Amino acid sequence: MDSNHEKNCKLSKTEKKFLRKQIKARHTLLRHEGIETVSCATQILVIANGGLGNGVSRNQLLPVLEKLGQVDALSMPPNKPYSFVTYKTVEESKKAYATLNGQKIVDDLGQKIILYLNFVEKAQWKELGLQALPPGLKVVEEIISSEDEKLLLDSVNWTEDTDNQNFQKSLKHRRVKHFGYEFHYENNNVDKDKPLSGGLPDICDSILEKWLKEGFIRHKPDQLTVNQYEPGHGIPPHIDTHSAFEDEIISLSLGSEIVMDFKHPDGVTVPVMLPRRSLLVMTGESRYLWTHGITPRKFDTVQASKGHKSGVIIGDVGDLTLSKRGIRTSFTFRKVRQTPCNCGYPLVCDSQMKETTPSFPASDKEASRLEQEYVHRVYEEIAGHFSSTRHSPWPHIVEFLKALPSGSLVADIGCGNGKYLGINKELYMIGCDRSHNLVDICRERQFPAFVCDALAVPVRSGSCDACISIAVIHHFATAERRVAALQELVRLLRPGGKALIYVWAMEQEYNKKKSKYLRENRSGQGKKESNSDPSEQELFVERVPDTGHQDSACSVPSVNDCQKERCNSSKVANSKLPIHTNRTSFHSQDLLVPWHLKGSSSKEKPTEPLGPLGTHDSSPVFHRYYHVFCEGELEAACQTLSNVNILQSYYDQGNWCVILQKV
Repeated sequence: MDSNHEKNCKLSKTEKKFLRKQIKARHTLLRHEGIETVSCATQILVIANGGLGNGVSRNQLLPVLEKLGQVDALSMPPNKPYSFVTYKTVEESKKAYATLNGQKIVDDLGQKIILYLNFVEKAQWKELGLQALPPGLKVVEEIISSEDEKLLLDSVNWTEDTDNQNFQKSLKHRRVKHFGYEFHYENNNVDKDKPLSGGLPDICDSILEKWLKEGFIRHKPDQLTVNQYEPGHGIPPHIDTHSAFEDEIISLSLGSEIVMDFKHPDGVTVPVMLPRRSLLVMTGESRYLWTHGITPRKFDTVQASKGHKSGVIIGDVGDLTLSKRGIRTSFTFRKVRQTPCNCGYPLVCDSQMKETTPSFPASDKEASRLEQEYVHRVYEEIAGHFSSTRHSPWPHIVEFLKALPSGSLVADIGCGNGKYLGINKELYMIGCDRSHNLVDICRERQFPAFVCDALAVPVRSGSCDACISIAVIHHFATAERRVAALQELVRLLRPGGKALIYVWAMEQEYNKKKSKYLRENRSGQGKKESNSDPSEQELFVERVPDTGHQDSACSVPSVNDCQKERCNSSKVANSKLPIHTNRTSFHSQDLLVPWHLKGSSSKEKPTEPLGPLGTHDSSPVFHRYYHVFCEGELEAACQTLSNVNILQSYYDQGNWCVILQKV
């Protein structure tokens, strides 16, 4: 028996529990954050559970740490459940390690949190990079006096709407009033022919005239929406409807400060502090292209230094803390547009979308045309850049291929650049893809591949021992075509042959864990990762337990079990397909996903000539059609096939996956 084992045997039940928790914290930091702890004492400690993401502020944690020694630095990365403390000496850090490990601290919500400390060689985190305000955005501090603030707040009578049931239904998380024109949330527009009586409140008139005279705004608004937010409430990311309002949108923050998040279609997020009594002015790109919203939470991550008020929340981890939200009232002024919008952002402009954005297909013929334009043509254009981002094989796909018997004939349907064709040298693998350019890349890499449609693969029925279909089925635009693609896979298999299928998942957060696709939506440059897909991630969650017998079928849900209510997309023939914002949750099952082409010699003009931070460049943006699958939907589609058993079903970091067997 070794000494460590003897030592562990002498520990009390409580001490053993703490040790397990500390080891778990150590493994979690390494697995999810790449933070490697060390066994020898150093000056630096990582404090698990002691971070801004846990609701622990700098003002709470720093005094606790300073009681045990001289703190050189306390680094608190934004939204992370850990922090780093650097002591003047190793002896002081050892004292903190012995004293604080397993101790409780009360967070800003009054909840007790247990701290787990480990030594590290260096404080490390992923830098956010330098940031700037979105183009066309400005924040003017102290735009009004505290006296005017009180007059404006007192001018809003919230009690007169309490009996209006429609008012309560529309916005259950915040109170709202409209002046000049009513904003209809069911269609995100105003009725331009029905102005409200009374116009804007009289008190606003003199304030707006003053702002015009001083050059803070260019136009006098004729519509006002007043929102009141309690702490913990917010508003989803959105772009004010182009056809409803003119270019300039202004918002006055009263009662409390707030952090508002601005997101570019690339997925780049810029958090902007709006101090109390400040004016936010959105024009141009910030108004038309970037979404803006308020995350529902009770605390914001803000700069700790008192000199920093408005503007971007920068990623200086030595100067971040938490700020408790108060009741905030916003006065958002707009000018109603009387003519169609002709802005330079047609892909997000409802006035211009009728000509630029495709509709949901109403027939098989329309679906085929949609796939031709928004799948086949796009992959031909982006093949080189796409291939350069597809180089790391997925562990569970590799596992499937390496478990197949030596000499098996395997078809990769939709093989892309062929990254799985050379995984197992003991197999006879052949790939096919609809893209000529991707197949050419396979051939350059000495992989056997040919061009074909996944609905009609020119391979004899029953000739394959196995097939894989990775991130392909979700590109078919109707349920019937998706089932037909599955049936074609089964046709290729011999009896007893197996197929592995991956599709993008609607649920990018599963079992309370965000996929890597969402986790990498962090502020900063992130250019390389702006095109990352859920099919380029790494997590495995078994959904249907494997019986351990590969020749026996597991039970799967029926079509009626597929959580229809949650994943019902509002698919209506001839309605427009929404354009997804990269690295955000999916809000529709059928959508267009942007691909920002880099290093291209393509002669195509950019569909939207904007780089990740809105700088105009020559990088084209293409849009790929996707149908993202809900939990159980892929299994239900496989169930419609008469000659298969489902052996396994699982969630692999943003993807639903099935292994089926032909009977």
